Amino acid sequence: MPAVLGLNFHHDTAAALVVDGRIYAAEEERWSGVKHNHPTHKGTLTAPIRALQWCLEAAGIEPEDVDAVWAASMRPNPAAGWWLAEEREELAALLPAPLGEHLRLLSHHTAHALSGYLLSGHEHAAGLVIDAGGSSLGSDLGPGRERITGYDLWPDRIDRLHQGMPAVVPGPVGPRRVHSSLGHFYRNLARRVIPPGDEPEGSMMALAPFGDPHRYGAHIRELVRLGDEGEIRIDHPWGSADSSTPLLLDDRAWTTDNVAEQPEHKRADLAAAVQAVFAESVVHIARHLQRLTRASALVFSGGCALNSHLNGQLAADSGFDTLYVAPAPHDAGTAVGAALYGWRYQLGQERVPVPTDAAWGPVPGALPTTTVPSGYHALPHLGLGLAPTVAALLAEHRIVGWVQGQLEFGPRALGHRSILAHPGHAATRDRLNAIKKRAAYRPFAPAVLAEHATEWFMSAGDPFMNRVATVRRCRADRVAAVTHHDGTARVQSVAADHQGLRDLLEQFRDLTGVPLLLNTSFNRKGAPILRTAEQAVAAAVDLRLDALAVGDTLLLADHVPDPRAASLRTR
Repeated sequence: MPAVLGLNFHHDTAAALVVDGRIYAAEEERWSGVKHNHPTHKGTLTAPIRALQWCLEAAGIEPEDVDAVWAASMRPNPAAGWWLAEEREELAALLPAPLGEHLRLLSHHTAHALSGYLLSGHEHAAGLVIDAGGSSLGSDLGPGRERITGYDLWPDRIDRLHQGMPAVVPGPVGPRRVHSSLGHFYRNLARRVIPPGDEPEGSMMALAPFGDPHRYGAHIRELVRLGDEGEIRIDHPWGSADSSTPLLLDDRAWTTDNVAEQPEHKRADLAAAVQAVFAESVVHIARHLQRLTRASALVFSGGCALNSHLNGQLAADSGFDTLYVAPAPHDAGTAVGAALYGWRYQLGQERVPVPTDAAWGPVPGALPTTTVPSGYHALPHLGLGLAPTVAALLAEHRIVGWVQGQLEFGPRALGHRSILAHPGHAATRDRLNAIKKRAAYRPFAPAVLAEHATEWFMSAGDPFMNRVATVRRCRADRVAAVTHHDGTARVQSVAADHQGLRDLLEQFRDLTGVPLLLNTSFNRKGAPILRTAEQAVAAAVDLRLDALAVGDTLLLADHVPDPRAASLRTR
């Protein structure tokens, strides 16, 4: 029974274990309670100890049973190849001895690419990874870090065909290296658009549809130049980590300090311009990669692949027949990619089955019915009656916490640690944004029965909620709570074998004629998606949810009538 462990030691710290073709994976933030599990100081390495321990226990193996251990390298600015040995020793010291002795490193972007490709089911695919920055390029490619990387991917080889490189350009005090990180570019502008307290990148993507991309479009396009062979050049300092340079627009300086002073409609216009230029740049690279590889499928990963509006445009305009976005395209996903690399390319094992869900983490434990919180009462042991009972609550526009089965891996709630609601009324969206303390313009995503997706949307969506689709106009008024200002929605398609949402969606469809639900992550503002039943109870009370379902037990708020009684009265 071969076993391969993959690890990420940097932000979004995570562990993934592949044993006998099955994935066990979890992010350390689900234990620490610190979103993205950021280290105390930039550059500090942390080991995903509790996530690692859970993976081993869930698989029923000991550290001595692990055949290979892989992690993504992130050491900056090396002069030569010595950095790999030094980083390996530093990371190995953070692990139990048997695991540390096995540890080997691969590039950050390669781990990202394989976290998608080796789960996609495609034999031949182009791989594209774009983020703020990855592994050092080393002396063979020159100084710098991975920013934009293109691959030609096959079951027996990984070919790096395209590499975004720093450019040396004249400066006021001599030559300087100009970084071309689209990840930094988007984040830099987002921090000048979104006030502190809201997540910059996701909030800017949500605000962009409210703006006019032409108001500031010409100015933003001057910052990014698209060259031959997929080249991207971003004016300094916008393509590097920068938090101080003012952006001059309308004779005003836009900074991270005065962003809240800018009118929201102007911030929306800037967001729209940045989103448009960002998407055009990624499509430019993807088209070049299609010409190089002649592949019909594109696999996209890295932090920029979390931009679901970009992904919708990439699917339509990149020249590929198929787009597959990695289930967890952020840095935690490199742990999965590293494990799959060892599984496939080192041990020569068959690829794991194509997943339709990412429920790779721990179960929540039982809901303690002996300590029911004030204001709620328990309906225990509902068994097969749970789904119809919750569907009836949702049909009455109640908001329900839903905790079922193994925890999702990645930043999206996929129906295992979710807050669910009827998608029909815009007022539900407004109530949820208030409950979760989010900006009023933030949209919510629909989870739809896969076979009904194209009846309600112009494309089929994504099992991992990673791309937007246009809502069909004839249906939009029935799903107002999940239809964004631009008529799109970030669609999660729920397959027949989904163990978290499938039965409930079918029950809701039978009651209402609507085969989808509003699905958002079960967490408080600024906190990770919750892990345990106890955390779910505390969050349900804090957020004042109408009900909470854990396993086959339902906690019902005292002000909410029991839907089973109403059903009996109507018979």
